[in-house]
Amino acid sequence: MSIFYLLLVALIQGLTEFLPVSSSGHLILLPQLTGMQDQGLTIDVAVHVGTLGAVILFFWADVKTGFAGIPRMLTGRIDTDGSKLAFLLLVATIPVIIIGLVVKITGLSDAMRSMTVIGWTMLIFGLVLYWFDKKGAATKVASDWNRRDAITLGLWQAIAIIPGTSRSGITITGARALGYTREDSAKISMLMSIPTIMASGILLGLDVAGEANYDMMKYAALGAAFAFVAALLALTLMMRLLRSVSFAPYVYYRVVLGIILLGIAYS
Repeated sequence: MSIFYLLLVALIQGLTEFLPVSSSGHLILLPQLTGMQDQGLTIDVAVHVGTLGAVILFFWADVKTGFAGIPRMLTGRIDTDGSKLAFLLLVATIPVIIIGLVVKITGLSDAMRSMTVIGWTMLIFGLVLYWFDKKGAATKVASDWNRRDAITLGLWQAIAIIPGTSRSGITITGARALGYTREDSAKISMLMSIPTIMASGILLGLDVAGEANYDMMKYAALGAAFAFVAALLALTLMMRLLRSVSFAPYVYYRVVLGIILLGIAYS
C-alpha cells in the first residue's frame, strides 16, 4: 500500500466519520471507484482508533464525567451526571451491537457492500435528515437526554449498519425528530459514537488478530495519526458551523452523490 493511498483512506475516514455523510460508504466506494486494492481490516481498525481518539479529546469533559460514573452505574446507582451518562450510552449502544452481530454472522454485511445500496441510502437518509432538521422542534438539550430517548436513538443508530446510511447522520436525524437542538443532536450523536466505535473496533480487531506484521503495524500507526487529525478538524468545523448553519449542505452532498452512484450502478 502506498503512503498516498493510506493518507487518502485516513483522510476519508477522519473527515466523514462524524459528518452525516457515511464514512463506511465512502471507504467501500474508494476501491470500487479508483480500482485500487481494498485497504484491508487492519487499516480499517487503525483509522477507527484514530477517529475514536479525536472524539474523546474533543468531548473530553463529558467523556471524563462518563468514565467517572461507570463504577456507580455498575452498582445500579444512576444518581449522578456521570453514572446517568454512562448508563444512557450503554443503553443506546446495545441495539447496534446485537444487530451488528446478527448481520456479521449471517453474512449480510458483505451482501450490502454495493454501490446500489450505498446510492439509495445516501439519497433516502439524506432526505430524511433534511425533513427532520427542517420540521423538527428544537426544545431539548443534551441534559434532557433520558432512558426512553436513549433506546430510541439506539434503534436509529442500528440502521447505520446498512452502508451509506451514516451513523452520525442517522442518530442526528433521530435526535432532531425527538426535538433536540442541532448542536445538542450532534453532541449526543458524537458521544454515542465512542462506545460504538470501541465495539466495532474490538470486533474488527478480533478478525485481524495475529495477522499484522511490522510493516502493516507501521502503516496502521500512520493511518491512525492521519485519521485523528482529520477527524478533529471535521468535528471542530461542524460543531462551529452548527451555530449558524443547518445540516442542509451535508444533505445536498448526499443527494448529489446518491444520484451519481445510482446512475453509475444502473448504467
